[in-house]
Amino acid sequence: MIPEKPYIIEFSQIGNPEIGYLSVAEPSGFVPFEIRRVYWSYYTPHHITRGRHAHHKLEQVLVAVSGIVTVTVEQVRGVSKDFVLNQPNLGLYLPPKTWHVMEFSHNGVLMSLASMEYDESDYIRDYEQFFEMTE
Repeated sequence: MIPEKPYIIEFSQIGNPEIGYLSVAEPSGFVPFEIRRVYWSYYTPHHITRGRHAHHKLEQVLVAVSGIVTVTVEQVRGVSKDFVLNQPNLGLYLPPKTWHVMEFSHNGVLMSLASMEYDESDYIRDYEQFFEMTE
């Protein structure tokens, strides 16, 4: 069953401050889907927002592996919330039909774990179309 709302996932941290840390994302643990695609965004100027879309079917987990990424999410019917990703062991789960907008710090690197390979037809890029959707 697909979760209905975005939520923060806290990945385990293996290690300590003296030697560093390792975190693992696995479908059998914290990620609620089979990972089919991994990609990351970086060198995004601070004044640029990314995202501004939703997906019909895609689920994803967003992880700020460096810097800070603020993600504003909105679900069908206008429920909106901000999430600040500022630790590399925190991920934000986004279910399908979640509009998201991302703002990066100057050193922000955002990794996305996705449930599907790229499919342009899965994107909802028109906000009015998204807003008018009913479940």
